[in-house]
Amino acid sequence: MSDKQPQISIVIPLYNEEAGFALLIDRLNQLIKNSAYTIEVILVNDGSRDKTPLLMNELALTDSHYQSVFLARNHGHQLALTAGLTYVNCSDAVFVIDGDLQDPPELLGRFYEKYKEGYEVIYGIRRKRKEGAVKKSAYWFYYRLLKNISSIEIPLDSGDFALLSRRVVDHLNAMPERSRFIRGMRTWIGFRQTGLEYERDARSAGEAKYTFKMLFNLAYNGIFNFSEFPIKFITRLGMLTMIGAFLFFIYVLIKMYWMGGVPPGYASLFLAISIFSGVQLLALGLIGEYVLRIYDQVRARPLFIVDKVIKNKELQKRG
Repeated sequence: MSDKQPQISIVIPLYNEEAGFALLIDRLNQLIKNSAYTIEVILVNDGSRDKTPLLMNELALTDSHYQSVFLARNHGHQLALTAGLTYVNCSDAVFVIDGDLQDPPELLGRFYEKYKEGYEVIYGIRRKRKEGAVKKSAYWFYYRLLKNISSIEIPLDSGDFALLSRRVVDHLNAMPERSRFIRGMRTWIGFRQTGLEYERDARSAGEAKYTFKMLFNLAYNGIFNFSEFPIKFITRLGMLTMIGAFLFFIYVLIKMYWMGGVPPGYASLFLAISIFSGVQLLALGLIGEYVLRIYDQVRARPLFIVDKVIKNKELQKRG
């Protein structure tokens, strides 16, 4: 590729994608060859333990269409994607895909047509998913829960697969939060946004890298970063508990003065202590989530550390 600024940057975080790497690059090469616009590809190694870094290294040193960014350790998908976004050189837009080819790179043309119509965020809407029933049900429930409790309208069934204008990417890069939920952050930024439906493919090779724990943490980030529901839930639960306690007190008075006796003590006392203890622990846990996020943010550590970058077939930076 010449020194001319590319129109589009494709950002792809990679973690242990050795098995599907050759197919990924083959499809990207076909896309670059057949496109009417200039493209650069930014591959981000997120601390892979297989041969992914070696393959990235060889590719970037022999093909100037590819830029390889190597993180010092595994930071997770969202921060690896963030790292890639900081290295884009495009003039028009950034196309975000995953390295497992579940999101087809060949859809770039459809996304770019929407960009030329004036949209600055074009996100993919998953019409069908080729995952197990449990995962699909969890995704379905989570996206609808988030839509109902979020302070902004995050589109249903949309992931990180998207085309973002350069202006949107610059705003994303200026946002310093550590617990990143990029699909929520791009919605919060605003500008004209639209969705494109597509059928999500099965993983091309290898195993899924998002474990249930990682998905749970990502879901937590979405809820705590873009919803006031958890903290308001504590208040409402506290009010309901107080109302319940007051009603029980009225019941005790009625029982004592009009029905000739008081309720048995041990069971009611045990129930009351259990309820109040549970509410207090739940409240402490939810408040603790906010405190932990504040603590993580105020430490002001860098979001990621880069080991080295290979660009234009040369080693550009070593950490």
